[in-house]
Amino acid sequence: MKRKLPAAVFVMLGTMVSSCAGSGTYYVRVAPPPPRYGVLGVAPGAGFVWTEGFWDWRGGSWFWVGGRWLRPPHRRGVWVAPAWRQEGRGWRFHRGYWR
Repeated sequence: MKRKLPAAVFVMLGTMVSSCAGSGTYYVRVAPPPPRYGVLGVAPGAGFVWTEGFWDWRGGSWFWVGGRWLRPPHRRGVWVAPAWRQEGRGWRFHRGYWR
């Protein structure tokens, strides 16, 4: 027996995927929890930069993505940390990037 999913499910999934992949941002109505802090440790080598952890919205709940050491993709690369910014009645996530 074949089951058909309503077209609304495909539209909803397509909108969610395109909003995350296309712009690198997404919007939720629930404020993120306060950031977590911990010990950084020692960089694995010269030139590595610590990138802070952040709260991500996955499957309808908050998930902590831990920070890590990364090597910049080019000389003088500066890491712009990901951030949640309040917009209207909700929160918009802006992914981190190198500039």
